[in-house]
Amino acid sequence: MKRTPTLLEGVARREDSGPGRWGWLAAGIWLFYLYQPFQEIYQTQRGAMRVLGLATVVLFALSYLGFFGWIRWVGMGIGSLPAWQRLIYLGGMLVLCLLMLPTAGQKALTCLVYIASVAMMALELRLAVGIVAVLLGGAELSMRIVPGWTDDGSYGFAIFLGALAVFGLRRAVQRSIELAATREDMAKLAVQEERNRFARDLHDILGHSLTVITVKAELAGRLISAHPDRAAAEVADVESLARAALADVRAAVAGYRELSLAGEIVAARAALQAAEIKADLPTTMDEVPEENRELFAWVVREGITNVVRHSGAKKCTIRISARLIEVIDDGKGPTPGGGASGHGLVGLRERADQAGASVQVGQADGGGFRLAVKVGT
Repeated sequence: MKRTPTLLEGVARREDSGPGRWGWLAAGIWLFYLYQPFQEIYQTQRGAMRVLGLATVVLFALSYLGFFGWIRWVGMGIGSLPAWQRLIYLGGMLVLCLLMLPTAGQKALTCLVYIASVAMMALELRLAVGIVAVLLGGAELSMRIVPGWTDDGSYGFAIFLGALAVFGLRRAVQRSIELAATREDMAKLAVQEERNRFARDLHDILGHSLTVITVKAELAGRLISAHPDRAAAEVADVESLARAALADVRAAVAGYRELSLAGEIVAARAALQAAEIKADLPTTMDEVPEENRELFAWVVREGITNVVRHSGAKKCTIRISARLIEVIDDGKGPTPGGGASGHGLVGLRERADQAGASVQVGQADGGGFRLAVKVGT
């Protein structure tokens, strides 16, 4: 069973320095109710008994205030203030209350309210409830069996209300601790999600760019002896693509990168041409709503990267409408057991989920591979 922190431990978790320097003064305001036994002793006792009774009241008040000074001095954590020390302190307060009985009579039962409150502050909940129940039962029983005492129920009710008030504070502190822990967990999850997003974007950027650079470098290597001018042009393209990839990475780090659908179509045409794959690409994107264009741009980037890298295709077609984009090739088709589950497609599915779109991967009509993303139902 999960342990409920005491009120003092909860405050210690919220404020590393413990209670404020003047916290004892706020607690001391409630000593106003000790005027009842004080007045009773002053009016009914004479001589040494009056002095002894008043001294007992003062000592009890000091023990109540001293508790707050003690916990500030030694700390409020579980290890710094063991339960047995807290119980001994409460026992000392109870002894002072009992010593007050001969001089204050029934009015001394007022002290039980303070003891119950301190118990609810300082002890684990089940133990504190047990002590409060004993104090309440003792007060009610003594008012019934002690001659001359009146059973008006006020002391038992006061003990109950005092304990209930501290219990309310205890629960509020506990909820505050849980809320702080939840916020901390959410912050950690947000950081993790941002790390995943950045890793996904970096994979997509470099995966596409490095694939095209590799294809163009291989093409330049084949052309360097037979067609040096064309090879030089391919090398120039490799340099340009490398610079563009570096700019994309820098933009991703800065957090300002957005893909352009038109730009990705142009890049796709160049990549397919370098891989000697016939391209059937759209010439206009006017029918695509603005809110869908970035997602469609990611589809083009991921789809063309896979076509160039894996497909062995001779032709690639991209079809675009307002809510649907398809990347189709005539290559070898999906790889059995995982051709549609690479890191790029996982990242694309995450983006599609965020945009309320669905991703379809599989074999195209007539063979080859088909990647489609549809926005909405």
